[in-house]
Amino acid sequence: MSSRAGRQIAATERMKSFVFPHSLRYQLLSRMLLIVAALLLVIGLFQYLLMERFLYQNRASAIQRQIQSVPGDMWERFNSFKRRGPADSFIFFPSSSVAFVDKEGKMTVLSTINGSSEANVPHLDSKKYAEALDSPRKAKPRYEIVHQQDDGEQLVVIQAVRSFNGTMGVVQVSTSTKPLKGELYRQLLLFGGLALAALIGGLLTFLPAIRRTLTPLSRMIATVEQIDSGTLAERLPENGLPLEIDRLSHSFNRMLERLQFSFLAEQEAKEQMRRFVADASHELRTPLTSIHGFLEVLLRGAVSDPEKLTRALRSMHGESERIIKLVNDLLLLAKLDRAPELRLKSTDLSSLVIDMEPQLRILAGDREIRIDAPRTAIVPLDDDKIKQVLLNLFHNAVQHTDPVEGVIRIVVARDESGHGASLTIQDNGTGIAEEHLPHLFERFYRIDSSRARKHGGAGLGLSISRSIVELHGGHIKGTSRLGEGSLFRIDLPGIE
Repeated sequence: MSSRAGRQIAATERMKSFVFPHSLRYQLLSRMLLIVAALLLVIGLFQYLLMERFLYQNRASAIQRQIQSVPGDMWERFNSFKRRGPADSFIFFPSSSVAFVDKEGKMTVLSTINGSSEANVPHLDSKKYAEALDSPRKAKPRYEIVHQQDDGEQLVVIQAVRSFNGTMGVVQVSTSTKPLKGELYRQLLLFGGLALAALIGGLLTFLPAIRRTLTPLSRMIATVEQIDSGTLAERLPENGLPLEIDRLSHSFNRMLERLQFSFLAEQEAKEQMRRFVADASHELRTPLTSIHGFLEVLLRGAVSDPEKLTRALRSMHGESERIIKLVNDLLLLAKLDRAPELRLKSTDLSSLVIDMEPQLRILAGDREIRIDAPRTAIVPLDDDKIKQVLLNLFHNAVQHTDPVEGVIRIVVARDESGHGASLTIQDNGTGIAEEHLPHLFERFYRIDSSRARKHGGAGLGLSISRSIVELHGGHIKGTSRLGEGSLFRIDLPGIE
C-alpha cells in the first residue's frame, strides 16, 4: 500500500513538474506559448464573428439583388394568381422559401423550401415589414436570423418591391444558413490548423532563442557555483547586454565585494584577537614568571638573607606594578570600546599644556623641552583624558630620545578652519622605520620588543591615545624618519 502511494505521489510530482516546470527556460517557453495561444484564440473568435457577419450580409445582398432583378409587375402577378411551387418561376431563389407581404400586412407564400409546409415559412414582426416599405430602394439589405423547428436556422431577407403604380409590398426570401455555416466552419478549421502549426513553429523557434538568450545567465550560474571563501575576489562579467542580466551581474559583484570585505574584516578581527590574546598572555607571563622565580628563591632559604630578601621584594614589587599597569590599560581599552564616558567642557588647550609643563620637565630629565602655545585654542575637552594622551605621547618621546641631547617640542595651534585646535609632539630621537608606521596604533604593537619591555611598555599607550582622540571626534597620526625623530599630531574639533 505504501509503495503504491509512493508511486502515486511520484506520478503526481512528475505531472506537476510537467505542467508547472521548474526550469526558467521552460517556464518562459510555456508562458510565451500560452500567450500566443490566447492571442490566436482571441483572433479566431473575432475572425469567426466577423466572418459570420460578412457571410450573412454578403448572402443577404445577393438575395436583395436577385429580388430587385425581378420586375415589380411580375411580383404583382405572382401574388394575384397565388402561384406556389413552380420551380421555373423562381429559378433565382433555389432552396429558398419566398413570400409576398402586401401593404395591409397580409402574407402570401409563393414557394417553400423543398415543398415543406407553409407553416414553416418565418413570420416577422409587422413593424419590420412597415420599416422595409418605407426604406429606399438602394438601402442596405434587411435580414434576420430566425430559428425554425423543422428547417433549423434560416436567413430571412425582406425587400420592398415597386411597380409602375408605386410601392406594392415586401418580398421575403428565407434560406437555410447551413451552407454558410459549413463555409464558416471550414474557414475556422483552416485557421485552427494554421494556429496549431504556428504554435509548433513557435515551440521549435522559441526554445533555441530562449536558450541563447539565457546563455549569460547559465555562465553566471557556473561562475557562482565555483565561488567559495577562497575565491571571493572573482567577479561576474558585466557586458552591458542584456540589461537585466547585466544588472544582476552588477548586484552580484557588489554583494561579492561586501562578502569579501566582511570575510577579510572577520579574518582580521580573528587575527587581531589571536594576537591580542597571545600578546596579553606574553606580557602577563613575563612578570608572573619573574615573581614565581623570586618566590622559589625565597622558599629555598633566601628569605633569611636580608639583602637577597630586599632585592627580591623590590623586583616582585616592580613586576607587580607592570602587571597592574597592563591590567589597568586593558580595562581602560575595554571601557573605551564598550561604554566610553566623556566629560566635555570648553577648555583652553594651550593653558592645559602650560599647566602640565612642570610634570613634563620632571619626566624629561636633562632633555630640552620647547613649548610653543602662544594662541588661545578653546575646544571641548575631557581634561583628564587629554592629559593622559599628552603623557603617553610625551613618554614615548622621552624613551626614544637621547637623555642629554634630546629635544622635545610641543606646539599648540589653531587649525585651518579657525574653530578646532592641533597638538603636536615632536622629538629628535631615533625615529621609526616606514614599515612600522601603519601599525603604530595597533594594540600590543611594539617596534623594539626588548626596548619596550626595558621601559615597561606593553604597546598599549598609542592605542589608548587613538581611542581617546577619536572619542573627542578628532584624529591622530604619526610621521617619522629613521635618525631624524618622530612627530605625532592630534587634531581636535572646535565649537562651531
